[in-house]
Amino acid sequence: MKKAEIGTVPFSLTLAFHFKKPFFLSFLTHLTSPNSTCIHPQANNPLTKHPYQTPLSFLLYLTSNLIHNPLNKTQKHFLMSYHTPINFMANSCTSSSSNCNPTSSTTTTTAIKRQKHHHNHNPHPPLIPGLPDHIAQLCLSSINPSLLFKVCHSWRRLIYSPSFPPFLSLYAILSPPKSHHFNSIQLHNFDPISNTWHTLPPPPQPLHHILLHHPSFLSRNLSVQSTTVSDNLILLAATTHNLSPALSQPLIFNPSEGWSFGPALSTPRRWCALGTSNNVVYVASGIGSHFFIEVAKSMEKWDLSKNNWESKTEMKDGRFSREAVDAVGWRGKLCMVNVKGDAAKEGIVYDVEEDTWKEMPEGMLLGFRGPVAAMEEEVMYVVDEAKGILSRYNCEDDVWEEILESPRFKGAEQIVAKRGKICVVSVAGISVVDVEVAPPRISVVELPEGFEAVAVHILPRMPNLR
Repeated sequence: MKKAEIGTVPFSLTLAFHFKKPFFLSFLTHLTSPNSTCIHPQANNPLTKHPYQTPLSFLLYLTSNLIHNPLNKTQKHFLMSYHTPINFMANSCTSSSSNCNPTSSTTTTTAIKRQKHHHNHNPHPPLIPGLPDHIAQLCLSSINPSLLFKVCHSWRRLIYSPSFPPFLSLYAILSPPKSHHFNSIQLHNFDPISNTWHTLPPPPQPLHHILLHHPSFLSRNLSVQSTTVSDNLILLAATTHNLSPALSQPLIFNPSEGWSFGPALSTPRRWCALGTSNNVVYVASGIGSHFFIEVAKSMEKWDLSKNNWESKTEMKDGRFSREAVDAVGWRGKLCMVNVKGDAAKEGIVYDVEEDTWKEMPEGMLLGFRGPVAAMEEEVMYVVDEAKGILSRYNCEDDVWEEILESPRFKGAEQIVAKRGKICVVSVAGISVVDVEVAPPRISVVELPEGFEAVAVHILPRMPNLR
């Protein structure tokens, strides 16, 4: 954890306000200063025999130690003499009006008695002994939830409470094995902290009419086109048993608010190009119940703050309606090709500000040999579905740079990228790649028994799962 994570201005100001002690600001400034001196407990330190490399690591140790080991008199004396700002850990001040005097044994004893009396009426123990829960939560919210989950039940309850910042989780479109030809999709949520799957609430429009496989297309899947924008999962295009568009209007799932409908497209479609840029949804090309050149050349955008689709400059032809593709949002542009995989293809780039279409750079086009995604719309990644190679796009030299090769990436169908992680959906299942470490690290998400992954997205967790 970076030291700066705990030393945010709101956290510092809250402590200073709550305790009305200016030394909290100086202490937190000390914690987060790049030049801060390390706390090395001496040999006579009654708290621990192990040195800690930073003030923050010492504070976190002290916090976790207090959960299971209340301070004795020697430890309290050490804290009071070691560094004044830590005194709020030793004293049990339960309100902002308490007179917290670190040198007053009378005040300390009174506060401890008050805290014990409070515990008798509280069904749950305090998050951090000696701190009001709302202050403790500010401290703990800066720590990785996966670490909090392993410490104690009260911290586990905290990370699933509505007041705790929601951590990111996977939202997956799953299907039964291909032998079940006419079974449709299901939507599930994977909690990476508890390592469990949960079924999403049923949408207002049933999904049983959506097909992934059809006797007329034995060698290919029928795509379900989905994306995410502003912490919403959007289902926009799919195919029915008679090869017609399955969705007359987008289905929206928000983890906190549930399902709703989006505005209807001018023409429901499938086999289109779908993507987002700057929190706006874009749909290009596609076909409806039948092929219409007007639809195949069209470009529409949907700002979720507005309940309508807006027509934009159309394409020069209808060549991008051959199959479902991703319009990858990257640096104010949407990048797309008209054919997946290694086949010969065309590439095009839409500038969302200028509302213009341009040819895709040659080097970029050469790398589109599998699913592509952009991390925070800044760095573009691709997985070569034939070779199983993950690469990063270098826009300055117009080349793709190899990062990692894995047999799990072969047959990749979709990837998403967020906060340093890349999720790859392939015939092997779901793989998560951490590209912020060297070398990149791969982890595997085990699917529910009997299901296959169609697509995944990354959104905040659903509330009240536990």
